Amino acid sequence: MRFIPTLAALLVATNLANAQSGAAAIDPADWEAVTEAAEGQTVYWHAWGGSTATNDFIAWIGDQAAEQGVTLEHVKLADTADAVGAVLTEKQAGRDADGSVDLIWINGANFAAMKEADLLFGPFAEQLPNWQYVDVEGKTVRTDFTVPTEGYESPWAMAQLVMVHDSARVEEPPRTAEALLDWAQANPGRFTYPQPPDFLGTTFLKQMLIELAEDPAVLQEPAGDNYEAVTEPLWAWLDTLTPLLWREGRAYPETGPRMLHLINDGETDLSFSFSPGEASTAIANFELPESVRTYVLDGGTIGNASFVAIPYNSSAKAGAMVVADIILSPEAQLRAQMPDVLGYGTVLDMEKLPRADRAAFDALELGIATLSPAELGQALPEPHPTWATRIAADWVDRYGVAP
Repeated sequence: MRFIPTLAALLVATNLANAQSGAAAIDPADWEAVTEAAEGQTVYWHAWGGSTATNDFIAWIGDQAAEQGVTLEHVKLADTADAVGAVLTEKQAGRDADGSVDLIWINGANFAAMKEADLLFGPFAEQLPNWQYVDVEGKTVRTDFTVPTEGYESPWAMAQLVMVHDSARVEEPPRTAEALLDWAQANPGRFTYPQPPDFLGTTFLKQMLIELAEDPAVLQEPAGDNYEAVTEPLWAWLDTLTPLLWREGRAYPETGPRMLHLINDGETDLSFSFSPGEASTAIANFELPESVRTYVLDGGTIGNASFVAIPYNSSAKAGAMVVADIILSPEAQLRAQMPDVLGYGTVLDMEKLPRADRAAFDALELGIATLSPAELGQALPEPHPTWATRIAADWVDRYGVAP
């Protein structure tokens, strides 16, 4: 499925200028008015639905929202581009109010496309009351894959790619792209990754490209005429790796959780996650053996923040802002970091929190397989979203497997 390139073409072709005209006149800075307008609204949050733990957390957020008079409905997505496409379709049909999408869990190319086309409400994020606790210096909460957020999306979790291995079967896991290829040659069929354009599968490709590219600094700029030369080492590496994968590269796991299931079932030995605490959460939920551990590659791994954004034609902008603010609350951020809930990293600055909230974070046990912040090290910046778009499309052409 190559939705994003098609979406980008549509955005250019339809010349969606001034899409913000007619947006609801609610002022995010007038929080009393926001909360009054939110009462009684139903917010349709379009978010990935492929994880029971994530679905349960969103349901908990819904319970908190209900206490403020807001009903939260989780619209489960397989691909964020589906929600983006829905907003685009409504715009093309002239539905500039009462849209079907009120809040989107969004990142990267999807955010860049919506922002460029003026399909987002805002700016609102830095007017949320709980923004006062956000770590704007130490975490990437004001850019999304190099694109400035400018208040059009609000962060809700920090993520960094970690490798996952079963230490009972692999004592010394590979820590470079070259070492991973050598390991796969010695252990055919024991590694795989989700099929792009799945977000996690595409992230794995970007991680390998950062290491294999002659000058990874070029990835911070949009992909251009240099695309083929820059990505050539990645395709050469994948040509060798693919027949060594699980099922000889003729099938791929659909999602990250499915990839972890393969380790639990003894079919593979290595995996990866974009949530440093996911392995500990899975162990706590008896979904992985206690011998599983996480690690980072020698050159570091990609990291970023997850965000929520509000479409320009949302019918419940006030309610969506209330939900976004709840997500940023110390209580919600603490819950998300619990290894038996999500194990996500927080976007908050501990020094800004009230003493009791800071103490609660300090007392939190991160889990048996979770690396400390020092062990995670400095996260590598995401490439510009145009690289992910083209890499995912090219991967489908070269290696894609029919569903």
